[in-house]
Amino acid sequence: MAEQRVKVTMYTDGSALGNPGPGGYGVVLLAPPHRREISAGYRLTTNNRMELTAVIVGLEALKVPCEVTVYSDSKYVVDAVSKGWVFGWEKKGFAGKKNPDLWRRFLSVYRRHQVRFVWVKGHAEIPENERCDRLAVAAAGSTPLLEDVGYRSE
Repeated sequence: MAEQRVKVTMYTDGSALGNPGPGGYGVVLLAPPHRREISAGYRLTTNNRMELTAVIVGLEALKVPCEVTVYSDSKYVVDAVSKGWVFGWEKKGFAGKKNPDLWRRFLSVYRRHQVRFVWVKGHAEIPENERCDRLAVAAAGSTPLLEDVGYRSE
């Protein structure tokens, strides 16, 4: 008999002020009756790195394999996974691709869960997506800011 996985709804968002510039991410995890919010800010990063980091951190926060629906306004992240691009990039060793450190980290945690991505329009008054945006922007403006050790200027 198949193991029953906990169902989790995850909202994520990333922000970079300047792109590149100070950045942050926000995550809201929902597994009623539980709710958890996670955020952090970085000194120098990009919007795409923060969008992807939000998903990674959210998945890493789950202690057991779960069935996860991720709501994100990042076409970069949603399309890379939903359209299977990241798996092709992985086969080619991420040659010439941006953010290979984060994509490797993502794939490692992604494979522990059953994950489905749903793209949502940003700033469309979706309450949890708006909350993630506020968390990400606040984190980008907070102190102290972390170092995004994988960031490489283009």
